[in-house]
Amino acid sequence: MVAIGEKTPDVNLVDTELRHTNLSKAIAGKPAIIAFFPGAFTSVCTAELCKFRDSMSEFNSINGSVYAISVDGPFSNKAFKEKNRLNFTILSDYKREAVKLFGIELNNFANLSGYTAAKRAVFITDHKGTVRYKWVSDDPTVEPNYNEIKRALESASKE
Repeated sequence: MVAIGEKTPDVNLVDTELRHTNLSKAIAGKPAIIAFFPGAFTSVCTAELCKFRDSMSEFNSINGSVYAISVDGPFSNKAFKEKNRLNFTILSDYKREAVKLFGIELNNFANLSGYTAAKRAVFITDHKGTVRYKWVSDDPTVEPNYNEIKRALESASKE
């Protein structure tokens, strides 16, 4: 599992417009929230990502960015983004490379044998791509502490 103080893994993902995005390059130069979520159109994921959407003005005020990642395909992620008017990048880890590199695989998600999703997790990086905060839940129904995330992003912006 990626630890605090380590660099963000170098992994290529696909955004909702089918553009290939290198995560470590995308976050370079600014503090970032990397939020893994188990599945588009699920109730807790919708609540979480809408909370991030509603906090973007605060994140922007410190030059922060948000990258949300799921194992869902880019087409599902695009519909999810449009339906919820999400104002940040959503990336597809359809090959499950990022969940493996970050060490946050959620095996047998929803009691579906063999189906691997992402654990609900938040990593915050500084402008150099170094992880300054991490939160990982084994329970996909638990949301992160949003106030803690804001404080961690503010702290990472000063690194």
